[in-house]
Amino acid sequence: MKRILIVEDIDFNRDLLVQLLEDTYEVLTAPDGATGIALTESEHPDLIIMDLSLPVVDGWEATRRIKANAALQHIPIIALSSHAMRGDEEKARQAGCDDYLSKPLDENLLYAKLRTFLATGLPA
Repeated sequence: MKRILIVEDIDFNRDLLVQLLEDTYEVLTAPDGATGIALTESEHPDLIIMDLSLPVVDGWEATRRIKANAALQHIPIIALSSHAMRGDEEKARQAGCDDYLSKPLDENLLYAKLRTFLATGLPA
């Protein structure tokens, strides 16, 4: 079973993502960027969903650190953020994110992106 790490500080958002994904994936969670980095180093998830506005270490910096590690840089990171202003997606990609989703979450778009990165049978 593929593993997805959700790095999200808001309990409601984190719980929603877990509910959407737990039947298809093994789901790991982290409430801040520092924990997200540590879990990525120890667990090597198949994909990371990274909120960008996080405590301790923000998602921008957590992404840069993960992508700077040769052993981890292959792991796709999908930014999930309420930053939906013009240019935010480009900034997320410059930080190392492989894709971008804005909040509120469109679950069909999430599933489509996961299919692209993980090639699994998710709801169409």
